[in-house]
Amino acid sequence: MSRDDPASPLQAALPTCAETRRLDALTIRGGISGAILMERAGGFVAATAIELHPTASGIAVLAGAGNNGGDAYVAARHLAAAGRQVVVFELADPSRLSGDAAAASAGYAGPRRPLAELRPGDFALVIDGLFGAGLSRPIVGIAAEAIRRANAAAAPILAIDLPSGIDGDTGAALGSAIEAQATVTFFRRKPGHLLMPGRAHCGRVFVGDIGVVETSLASLDPATFANEPALFRAALRLPDLDGHKYDRGHAVVFSGSASRTGAARLSAGAALRAGAGLVTVLSPASAVLVNAAHLTAVMLRRCDNEAELDTALADERLNAFVLGPGFGVGERARIYAGRLLAADRHVVLDADALTSFADAPDDLFAMIRGSKGSAVLTPHAGEFKRLFPDLAERSGGKLSQAREAADRSGAIVILKGADTVVAAPDGRAAINATGTPWLATAGSGDVLSGIVCAQLAQGMAGFEAACAGVWMHGKAAEAFGPGLIAEDLAPMLPRVLAELTAERS
Repeated sequence: MSRDDPASPLQAALPTCAETRRLDALTIRGGISGAILMERAGGFVAATAIELHPTASGIAVLAGAGNNGGDAYVAARHLAAAGRQVVVFELADPSRLSGDAAAASAGYAGPRRPLAELRPGDFALVIDGLFGAGLSRPIVGIAAEAIRRANAAAAPILAIDLPSGIDGDTGAALGSAIEAQATVTFFRRKPGHLLMPGRAHCGRVFVGDIGVVETSLASLDPATFANEPALFRAALRLPDLDGHKYDRGHAVVFSGSASRTGAARLSAGAALRAGAGLVTVLSPASAVLVNAAHLTAVMLRRCDNEAELDTALADERLNAFVLGPGFGVGERARIYAGRLLAADRHVVLDADALTSFADAPDDLFAMIRGSKGSAVLTPHAGEFKRLFPDLAERSGGKLSQAREAADRSGAIVILKGADTVVAAPDGRAAINATGTPWLATAGSGDVLSGIVCAQLAQGMAGFEAACAGVWMHGKAAEAFGPGLIAEDLAPMLPRVLAELTAERS
């Protein structure tokens, strides 16, 4: 697949701060000077400011001492040339600047004031060019006070690269941080644009092309991605004209007891809607009648013990399983998980299945590493802490936590939340940006497990199946809108699949 292909995973890459510096160096080595890159970046900032705020005349531009400040000076010059009333508020004396930033400062001939004199309420727009994505320590002093004033004022803020105070690799707020309505960045977004709280601080993100070439990114072999169709579209399995239901896999969901059957049915229904050719609920005898009263296209089969599970596993067409939603915590869940993994089936472990291994996570990880099937763990923050208590306490951020958990467990890890991260043992990770706050509702995780299981049943590799499932889950929530409950998600999946099918075509 061509690296310029819109379906290439490179289109979804999120370069880290270190990779961004290397990309700049490779671009400069290729013949585009740093001054040209800065000129293009600042010009894009100015053009975006004019497009978003066509009537804003009084504009305060906050300029730092590095290349982010250089971009700000270029933007100020372009805005002044467009007839806007611009004042640059400087963090550092211009005489202390060096390189391209010094040249950019010298090219701006308009009014300048020290940053300490900023009164953002006097302006219709604030452009934040204080600190870029490479910030490594909390902001204090005059800059912190300026950020506080800017956030408190009514004027909208447009941030350059990332809102000042946001870590580009983790999305963490380092002390004071700009709360922007929009952010302009260049070539590709960074992890901090999607990870919380950075995502909330960015507002809308606009990505400008300043001349960095795709082959430079390919040479870095990036491992962090935005979770979007370019990442998994090539692996997506769609029905063939001459195919039949058995080609699309047989997903299986374990039900809990008679009073805890709803979670399994949510998961099973989602698996069927998400593309699995057949879906069966394996139910204890006590819950068979309850489940039978609600299931139609989803099949039902009794499974009360290990012997009956082994009988089901003798049918190799049953190739992907969900264990955990409403199942119950304890020895039975641990035994069933072991049986599934020993049989080399694809397994999504969620909810009660995860909690059942809280006292013995290494036992689970050993079974996963011994299995030939894909194992997907879907913890929310609390479940993650039970399985990986040391990782949950680390301050490296969600991306790092998920990666280390995947490496330790040997599983694909879906660390859920507003900024769900999907991580694989090989180091790849994807940050999701689909969904709405309405997904924070009972049962939505059960639906996610079913969607992921459907992709596994159809033959997608574990990482791509998890990424596709998480993306579809979020898009289904967006399609429904406010008032969402878990039962509303599966009926939205045909619309989501139609979008993916159209893009694939």
